[in-house]
Amino acid sequence: MMEKKEKESVSGAVVASPAALVGSRDDNEMDAGMRTAETLLRLVLMALCLSALIVMVKNSQSNTDFGSLSYSDLGAFRYLVHANGICAGYSLLSAVMVALPRPSIARAWTFFFLDQILTYLILAAGAASTEVLYLAYEGDVSLTWSAACGSFGRFCHRATASVIITFVVVVCYGVLSLLSSYKLFSTFDPPVGYTTKGIEDTVVHG
Repeated sequence: MMEKKEKESVSGAVVASPAALVGSRDDNEMDAGMRTAETLLRLVLMALCLSALIVMVKNSQSNTDFGSLSYSDLGAFRYLVHANGICAGYSLLSAVMVALPRPSIARAWTFFFLDQILTYLILAAGAASTEVLYLAYEGDVSLTWSAACGSFGRFCHRATASVIITFVVVVCYGVLSLLSSYKLFSTFDPPVGYTTKGIEDTVVHG
């Protein structure tokens, strides 16, 4: 009798193991695909940040009537250059780390916090530069600030291109923040379901 039970348990284990192996293999393939997509996204972000940085750094124009104007003359544009430089370095470093299949809860928390911080950093840079560009195009009569883009059109066009690229970076970092949030909180077990029997009985009898 015991031999029969042992055979049944062994056969049951043999039957169940292929399904477990298939499920594990599917999970590994999904994790590998997500890791590849995240790595590529971070590399794309690095390229975009460098593009915005280079366009702004090379942005200067001379005018015979009003002199010369460079990005370094405006604090918002300097901030945008520094923010894009920081994001480019972080994107490259994080892409290398994500490509290495060594998941840990500490690394998941680190990526979660840093992705959030970098998202707000680059968003603030884009917002500040947009305000400066608006004043450069429209001016401000109350402050006797005339529109500068009429005299420095090429400068304004390049600055606009850099700001647009920066906002593309903001969108990509938003997606990246959602992805890092999912990877972090998916490592935790779902909360234990509380029974609602008592509540239902109270509602029915009430």
